[in-house]
Amino acid sequence: MSQAKATLSGMRVSYDAEPLQESSLATTWHEQLRQWFDEAVQAELAEPNAMVLATADASGMPSSRTVLCKGIDERGLVFFTNYTSAKSHDLGATRVAAATFPWLSLQRQVNVRGTVEKVKQEETTDYWVHRPRGSQLGAWASPQSCVVSGRAALESKLTGIERRFADSERVPVPPHWGGWRIRPEYVEFWQGQPDRLHDRLRFVREDDSWKVRRLAP
Repeated sequence: MSQAKATLSGMRVSYDAEPLQESSLATTWHEQLRQWFDEAVQAELAEPNAMVLATADASGMPSSRTVLCKGIDERGLVFFTNYTSAKSHDLGATRVAAATFPWLSLQRQVNVRGTVEKVKQEETTDYWVHRPRGSQLGAWASPQSCVVSGRAALESKLTGIERRFADSERVPVPPHWGGWRIRPEYVEFWQGQPDRLHDRLRFVREDDSWKVRRLAP
């Protein structure tokens, strides 16, 4: 145990990236995020659109999980899920969320916090038709976040759904499934720097406009 503690306490990586300056930022947070996202794709990071979504229930108990971002524009960040899931219950209760893109190999993070809203049905449908059929069937079969008796029970439900839609060319969107949009109140761009003096530049919404603030690391 003591050896494990010593190993953990001694773990650290030296950051040596180019500094992140206010003058180098894009005009808007979403343009900057798209720029960094494109660079993460070019760097061939595994699932660069993966983000850690943090929510809290009505009592304030927090939880987090990784979801896939499927939309970035001036309105916010979009992801899709089961509306009966634990995360959706949290979002429905509090109407706020936070998310982090952990691009560790680039020594970068992007942190987002804001209010949430369900996306329009048309937007959900537009995304749904591009999902693989297997993913569509899985969304129908899985009672997300509910206790199940075992793997066999899930596979049995999937088999039943496959039979149900066997003669259907297209699988419809489940009524319990759709998108959420995080509408940012702030978006922070974090770039690792030597001696732990990391760069933190935050776009903050103030009186219907966005300001850039530098935070101490």
